[in-house]
Amino acid sequence: MKFMTAVVGGRSVGVPAVPRMMEDLHKRYGRLQWADLFVKPIELAEQGFSVSPRMAKSIEQNLETLKRYPMTAAYFLPNGIPLKSGSLLKNPAFASSVRTLAREGAAPFYNGSHAQSIVNAVKNNDNPGLLTMADMKNYRLIEREPVCADYRVYQVCGMGAPSSGGIAVGQIVGMLNEFSPHQLPKNDVQSWRVLGDASRLAFADREQYIGDPDFVNVPSKQLLDKNYLHQRAAMLQLNKQSLPTVSAGDLDNTYAAAASSWELPSTSHISIVDADGNVLSMTTSIENAFGSGVMANGYLLNNELTDFTFTPTKDGKPVANRVEGGKRPRSAMAPTIVLKNGQPYLAVGSPGGSRIIGYVAKTLLAHIDWGMDIQAAIAAPNMLNRFGTYELEQNTPAANWVEPLKQLGFQSEVRDLNSGVQGIVITPTGLIGGADPRREGKVMGE
Repeated sequence: MKFMTAVVGGRSVGVPAVPRMMEDLHKRYGRLQWADLFVKPIELAEQGFSVSPRMAKSIEQNLETLKRYPMTAAYFLPNGIPLKSGSLLKNPAFASSVRTLAREGAAPFYNGSHAQSIVNAVKNNDNPGLLTMADMKNYRLIEREPVCADYRVYQVCGMGAPSSGGIAVGQIVGMLNEFSPHQLPKNDVQSWRVLGDASRLAFADREQYIGDPDFVNVPSKQLLDKNYLHQRAAMLQLNKQSLPTVSAGDLDNTYAAAASSWELPSTSHISIVDADGNVLSMTTSIENAFGSGVMANGYLLNNELTDFTFTPTKDGKPVANRVEGGKRPRSAMAPTIVLKNGQPYLAVGSPGGSRIIGYVAKTLLAHIDWGMDIQAAIAAPNMLNRFGTYELEQNTPAANWVEPLKQLGFQSEVRDLNSGVQGIVITPTGLIGGADPRREGKVMGE
């Protein structure tokens, strides 16, 4: 199938995880009363909120998806007219859903009327999916071990597989760690060469090896092993030109060579540090700008299943991220907590599809090696390389790097790179926050 043909409708919808995850974390770590946590969202849903310019623009860009299903069209295109910036948008159905969550917890969303509404919405449309009540009831949380890599005096820790973000960011900073900071100066084309090619090497490993570890053997420890990263970094140290080709490291020949999957940049990230020193870095997504385009119970349903590759085999070998029943798709989400002397130092992450990895890596390089404060590091022009072409943020000084990068053998593309990095640095005297000016996030504290 073509990608967008699979996205819109019920076929792409996977079992939602967030309600059960939030409930589990609250039971283990929460201090406030569960029901008290939902007062504000209920109020916003009932009384309404002002449609932002970004949301209005996104609606205009996705009219074909939004008008396809009556419930979605009625919400985003009332009377057939797209919502405008500044419009007051209310959602009583969502308020009712949140009240159920506050009153009864997550159970109704997996084994009750809310779950049934999700299943019905997935099945009763022009691109039906196979989701069943049994799938909803049988969903289980899995807590994975974090993955960490050394970077200067820090440990950079993130999510392991099936997210590829923590491993890929760890590989990138692990390779950068083989260079001294003075070898990676600010505003030097060689620094961008090293960062770009380190990212390409990490993406080559990601495409071949990362999938759901309950289904495939993900060599996480090998991918982050210091000796392995030393060998990969040596490729970057041999000359001053871009690598003509990159490939995955020779760790396991069970799986086929790279078979990519689309990952769209419509995600959210939040970083929080509380007065007691608890630290949260959370990235959450329904994948496409408006998910599958299908709504139930007042909210959009995800299209996360299109994070699987559409190619199940290649060269006679299985692809690690192929579709299988009960399997979790690979993502690039990279919620990150950086430690210094074993204590949290920085919470950071971003939306952005598979570009998340590059956004987080750039922020770490700018803050740690270039000495930029977290706000400046986040706001610095985005320049990243996933698959060979250097992507340079338009309308920023990054666009001036086309010719210098060309001299090193890189092709470049100047384009919108709409990151949404949010970070908090923990210092002995207090917290320093940074919010990406490219989106609507902000720094808040009390």
